[in-house]
Amino acid sequence: MLSKLLKKKSLFCILYKIDKKIAEQYQAKPCPHCGGPLHYANYLRKPRGGPDDIPEEYLLKFSLCCGAEGCRCRVKVPSCRFNGRKVYWHAFILIIISERQQPKHSDINIFKLSKMFNVSRNTITRWLHYYKEEFPFSREWKRIRGQVIASLKNDELPSNLINYFLNLKASGQEALVSCLKFLSRGSDFYWKIREE
Repeated sequence: MLSKLLKKKSLFCILYKIDKKIAEQYQAKPCPHCGGPLHYANYLRKPRGGPDDIPEEYLLKFSLCCGAEGCRCRVKVPSCRFNGRKVYWHAFILIIISERQQPKHSDINIFKLSKMFNVSRNTITRWLHYYKEEFPFSREWKRIRGQVIASLKNDELPSNLINYFLNLKASGQEALVSCLKFLSRGSDFYWKIREE
């Protein structure tokens, strides 16, 4: 069961290192808007759903800001740990929604998930709505959709995407990390604009 991974600091350590490497790659490039130098403008997040004793550095959201006078544009760095401004860890959201969508767990309803993970039913309902009604039509998904098998159905996201990676990887943790890395690529469009 993937939910056991949410209590492992090792998962968040891996995701932090991936995010840090992505941030370093972005910071080494010029601003995609003006070509100026990029500087770190990181900030702390307080995401929910992970281990209680997680190191503070894992809570750091990497962000960059152009150092050129007159530009000062912010550059969002793709993240495996965070899903936009959502309060919960991205892994936490994926696992809960995936649990609800699994056919073998058809007896797991929103009420049970709410009790199991200590999340309000309204929040879980919003996540389900997002993955069913918004995410399949988002720019982020359209950018990466062609990189997975065509038989993967949009109306079963994200559980079928996690299952796709589970079939490719040796462990649940590797599959979850691969899925989060894959999803983070959907928001990686700043440099594509610059390189064209």
